[in-house]
Amino acid sequence: MSKLASPHPVLKWAGGKRQLLEDIDQELPKELKEGKIKRYYEPMVGGGAVFFHVKQKYGSLIESFHISDFNWDLFILYRVIQSHVKKLIKELESLASEYLPLPPTQQGEKEGERISMFERIRNEYNSKKWAAVRYRKDGTTLRKRFSKEWIRRSALTIFLNRTCFNGLYRVNSSGEFNVPHGRYDNPDIVNASNLLLVHEALKGVRIDVGSYEQFLDEMDSESFVYFDPPYRPLPNTNSFKEYHKAKFGDEEQLKLADQCKELNDKGVKFLLSNSDPKNTDKDDNFFDDAYSDFVVFRVNANRNINSDGAKRGKITEILVRNYEVRGCFQKKLFNEY
Repeated sequence: MSKLASPHPVLKWAGGKRQLLEDIDQELPKELKEGKIKRYYEPMVGGGAVFFHVKQKYGSLIESFHISDFNWDLFILYRVIQSHVKKLIKELESLASEYLPLPPTQQGEKEGERISMFERIRNEYNSKKWAAVRYRKDGTTLRKRFSKEWIRRSALTIFLNRTCFNGLYRVNSSGEFNVPHGRYDNPDIVNASNLLLVHEALKGVRIDVGSYEQFLDEMDSESFVYFDPPYRPLPNTNSFKEYHKAKFGDEEQLKLADQCKELNDKGVKFLLSNSDPKNTDKDDNFFDDAYSDFVVFRVNANRNINSDGAKRGKITEILVRNYEVRGCFQKKLFNEY
């Protein structure tokens, strides 16, 4: 992979980690940087910013990479980029050649040629026809064997992400993509150069779909896992977005904390990120209590957690680890409130 160009996330993803990569890199275990970690796992990969960073910077030191997500559309997108990137680029070029010549949508406009095309593509994306592509005959088991329809589906995912409002990926309780059209003059729908870099990064990577729990039993003392679960929503803010229709509430957050304790007992090193409830309630110790056996610390992030733009700014997010960094384990870093 080129040292001059680095792959970056194909999709804009709520809670993406590109802005925190420097902080996260500093908190990676020294064993990973020394080639003593053999296996890297990211079972809630989302947009994949941390995975791409680790693969680019430390890939030659790690024997195997395993990524997965509960979101089936992410799964097939990464599989398509891994094995059929040129066909995906061609499909995206076709969509771009139809969309970009249309007049850009103006502020306050509720109808227009781009809006019409966007809504047509969104309707196709939400069509019931995809159920047969997504599920096996039982209607619940996800299909994992490649289908040529995956290429079109993946192109639609990227197109909608590039042209929808604020680049959100959000679905309703029925699993339908429900973000409205955005207002961009010249969105980069194809970005072939990055797709090719991502293709290179995904070579030899194990890609799967389903619960984060599927890989836990095979992890051992030579494994490192990065968890980036759906963020715990901050009360009275717009910080929470629906990535898929599956629930991930406090019960699931606490179950993940228990799983981390079991991994720790096996000698698996983990790093976990989440929202910081102290941004809105300084007395909320949910994560400090859940991960009291480990190092819980906070890093600054730029997130829009308030609908009032004047009140947006830096907030803190949680990082949790179970290993030493720079010879320090017990020291906990907290912001003063």
